[in-house]
Amino acid sequence: MATNHVTLSEDEKASLYLLDQTMGFTVQAALRAAAELCVADHLIDGLKTAQELARKLEVNSRMLHRVLSILASRNIFSVSEDGRFSLNPVAQYLRSDLPDSLRGGVMMLTDETMWRPLGKLAATLRGEPVFKQIFGMPFYDYWSQEDIPDAENDFHIGMASMSALENKILMRSYKFPEHSTVVDIAGGFGGLLLSVLRANPTVKGILFDQPQVLPRNRLGELGDDSRWETCAGSFFEACPTADFYLLKFIVMDWADEPASRILRTCRNAMHPQSKLLLIEPVIVPNNTAWDSCRELDLVLMGSFDGGQVRTEEELKALLASADLKLNRIIDTGCYLSIVEAVPN
Repeated sequence: MATNHVTLSEDEKASLYLLDQTMGFTVQAALRAAAELCVADHLIDGLKTAQELARKLEVNSRMLHRVLSILASRNIFSVSEDGRFSLNPVAQYLRSDLPDSLRGGVMMLTDETMWRPLGKLAATLRGEPVFKQIFGMPFYDYWSQEDIPDAENDFHIGMASMSALENKILMRSYKFPEHSTVVDIAGGFGGLLLSVLRANPTVKGILFDQPQVLPRNRLGELGDDSRWETCAGSFFEACPTADFYLLKFIVMDWADEPASRILRTCRNAMHPQSKLLLIEPVIVPNNTAWDSCRELDLVLMGSFDGGQVRTEEELKALLASADLKLNRIIDTGCYLSIVEAVPN
């Protein structure tokens, strides 16, 4: 127990703060370890010591205690005075048995395809294709392989995991007119479109994605196959005609030129009353407060060739390049905004 109190100068506090920020990656490493080992699943039935957990997980108990302690210090898991760990509201989302589990999202966001390129961010700033240098191919080519080394980190599984939470928020933020048709561009497993169809009983949907992705879709869970269909293709070539176009986490993955081509493909298929919804973060310029959008922006910088989170003005210019006009931006209360665009 400390018996004396030393007052630090402001300069000393500043230097220690810098060192503290430098080691932030340790929390993400601990979080990945807990997700990979499914620690949360072993706490469903109540509190356990690190020793009890370690026996079930077949890991070193003292090391596990250290990992869980740093997570508890960040409000991920709780720890009692006698040293037993338990699930708290945050850690619940690491459970693999819940429909809204974020375990897949955590595994994806802490996958080496996300963090290794950021370790060479200075090279990215110099214009080097860092992701390709490390993995031998661009991001989407890598995740299109059939023999990815660790399938548990699957990009589409991770995106679907995050969508379960995000889509609930999105459905409260935007209502679709009755009897309209919605196409989800590069919609993956169809979680967003499924949410739209459930929340809007008269709406019909089209899931548009690459042919190898579509067979894994979840739309059968709707219980009414007459309200949806799938369509295989490339958003650089052509896409279906619809009343609403959903592009969630799509445009931000691309530099301006290919992003404009994607939007132009949609614009070519739109009728005069169609609307296009970009669902992605929007950065507020000159905002120095902490913002998770800026973290995502750096992930895009590292792993996606030209990927970026854009400002409102940048989105206006990008949309205009595809003969579209920004109509409004809807604040959903989370890191996602709904950017509504219409034909120019």
